[in-house]
Amino acid sequence: MDMSIHFPNLGLHLEYVGKSVHILGFEITIYGMLIAAGMLLGIAFVVLEAKRSNQNQDMYLDFMILALIAAVIGARLCYVIFNWKLYRGNILEILNTRNGGMAIYGGILGGALAGALFCRIKKLPFWEMADIICMGLLIGQIIGRWGDFFNRQSFGKYTEAVTAMQLPLSAVHAGEVTAEMRENLATIGNVNYIQVHPAFLYESLWCLFLFILLMAYRRRKKFEGEIAMRYLAGYGFGRFFIEGLRTDAILIPGTKLPAAQIISAVLFVVFGTVVFVRRFMVKKREAARKRRREKIYQEEEKAASEYNDDWIMPTYTSGIVSEKQEAEPEESEPEQVETEPESEPGESELEQVETEPEAEPGEPEQVEPESEPGQSEPEETEPEQVGTELEWREAEPEEAEPERGEAEPEEAKPGPGKTERQSEETEPEPGESESASEKPEPKPEETEPEEKRGTRG
Repeated sequence: MDMSIHFPNLGLHLEYVGKSVHILGFEITIYGMLIAAGMLLGIAFVVLEAKRSNQNQDMYLDFMILALIAAVIGARLCYVIFNWKLYRGNILEILNTRNGGMAIYGGILGGALAGALFCRIKKLPFWEMADIICMGLLIGQIIGRWGDFFNRQSFGKYTEAVTAMQLPLSAVHAGEVTAEMRENLATIGNVNYIQVHPAFLYESLWCLFLFILLMAYRRRKKFEGEIAMRYLAGYGFGRFFIEGLRTDAILIPGTKLPAAQIISAVLFVVFGTVVFVRRFMVKKREAARKRRREKIYQEEEKAASEYNDDWIMPTYTSGIVSEKQEAEPEESEPEQVETEPESEPGESELEQVETEPEAEPGEPEQVEPESEPGQSEPEETEPEQVGTELEWREAEPEEAEPERGEAEPEEAKPGPGKTERQSEETEPEPGESESASEKPEPKPEETEPEEKRGTRG
């Protein structure tokens, strides 16, 4: 039997492509090895993805083991049911899976039923786990479909496309060869080849594209189970067209309709509609929640502004009023200064509060000793403070030393013995402000007349 495979339009010629290998005297088909490799890689991906999403890895591992056993049983039973005439005379042949004979939709159904039962017993979310497990299933399909290449099965109709594949006529099942293939046989080295579509390659590439698409989309899913439903709808969409090319399609008994093609169309329509409707409803609920949050936020902002108007603003205005009230005495000071020039010359603020007696001519004047430089002197503030200062000075008359040879000047008229400095101190200029009189001059001797009047009182 010739074991070569050619891709004439691609210039690729494989002279020997075996179906099995021998290990320690045991023959192991490459088809089975690829199916097993796909399963193991799919399980590894699921476990790692569960770890990444902080989920229980053991539960996913238990789910996958149970689902794989049920998937193999379901895939084989589905194929046997639709091809019962091949196994009716030999029941034991049902257990021989080395030469193929699996239906992918039977495996998906069997695995899904076992997984749903497992989740119900363990009280786990089925659709949440299905979102991750379906990605592992795609990995198994990407790798497992190449088993059909080594088995020379699952090919399509005759074609002259760039991807056309030539298989030896003696290496394929006679029931899968159509009349169009026999009419267009290619002869290479006295060997007849059929030229067909590599349907397994199309499906493997479609599963790879779907895997990349779902990996990029998985973070944007709106509800649990969306990734699994998109996988079923997407795989059904691609499988519908690929199944139309195959010549080994399983037909519905009594009809000429491929069962896999009908199931693919149902999966695409049902799960595609479910995903669309559920996403629409989720977006609608999100928009309603967003409007509700905005309304609540606006109400809170309105209530906060009303609270500020009722409490914060009166406090702010009361602060302004208090500042104005504090500023009023400063504004009234110029009025007192304006009325001050009406008093007689030589009359000070202390004379308005308390009248000083005139000293007799020749009577010595008792004055306070001059303060040392740098010593602070009491400031003149209010009349009450002046009276207190006078009483304090009366209590200590012995501290004052009389100043000999200096006569007391009269208040209204300066006497002949009054010095120039005393006349300047007792006669304030018109328009002098009260604040100026309260501020002491840097020279300590300028306050002597006021201290003398305090001693006389």
